[in-house]
Amino acid sequence: MNRIAESELIINSRGAVYHLDLRPEELGDTVVTVGDPDRVKEVSKYFDQVEVKRQHREFISHTGRVGKKRITVLSSGIGPDNIDIVLNELDALANIDFTSREIRKELKALNIIRLGTSGSLQEDIPVDSFVASTHGLGVDNLLNFYRHEHNDEEKELLHSFITHTQIHSQTGDPYITRCATSLIKHFVEGFHQGITVTCPGFYGPQGRILRLGIRNPELINRLSDFRFGPHRISNFEMETSAIYGLGKLLGHHCLALNAIVANRVKKEFSKDGQAAVENLIKKFIEKFDAAI
Repeated sequence: MNRIAESELIINSRGAVYHLDLRPEELGDTVVTVGDPDRVKEVSKYFDQVEVKRQHREFISHTGRVGKKRITVLSSGIGPDNIDIVLNELDALANIDFTSREIRKELKALNIIRLGTSGSLQEDIPVDSFVASTHGLGVDNLLNFYRHEHNDEEKELLHSFITHTQIHSQTGDPYITRCATSLIKHFVEGFHQGITVTCPGFYGPQGRILRLGIRNPELINRLSDFRFGPHRISNFEMETSAIYGLGKLLGHHCLALNAIVANRVKKEFSKDGQAAVENLIKKFIEKFDAAI
């Protein structure tokens, strides 16, 4: 096998991967990603035991146990660019030998679950409810830097999406990836399901207008109205498609669970978004033992 150069995989002086500052033995087989660094402790307070705490830049991680199962909660920061760092470094921790700098012969599949916040794109998905994402549909372009291919159904869905939203000529090629069915089947009761669109920004890319005009002022309506067979777009945010896309290419099992803090169709915002996130964390922890 080819040795991975020091410039390509950066390992710091304590033998940890550069951005996340974690060593392979400090990572659980299940990884929960949260955007907000302050949310890490709000998840780990439900662990039965916390063994490792690390912090570098915006990347805070706590590794411990829930029951007999080892779990890491990690702050990813916001946006697909950060997810590119997080997913590649998590995979390196699991599947690259840091001493030889070679890919391991036997590869490990991690369970990677996002607990995040999101905006609903359907009237019947209210604020403070939860969405489990069946697919991540990216208009952020991240996966287009990697070799990936869509199956025939995905190609048809994307063609219909591009035609309906007229988004292709403005932003590049959208991509789509399905969640891990082995995980989402445990998050049905109490969850809405649908396609989550991932955007590369919070304002213009999500159709918000402050002082700048946007190219697609009908974006919200076009996303909300989109249908492809049984599929519709339930919500959008800034991480899911990148997690699903890179996770699938790397062989990991990924799922995004989002608390809805805004309804963009009804123009409503949660009166207590922190409580909605806390309820989502509790619901995840309750289901963790059976799901993982």
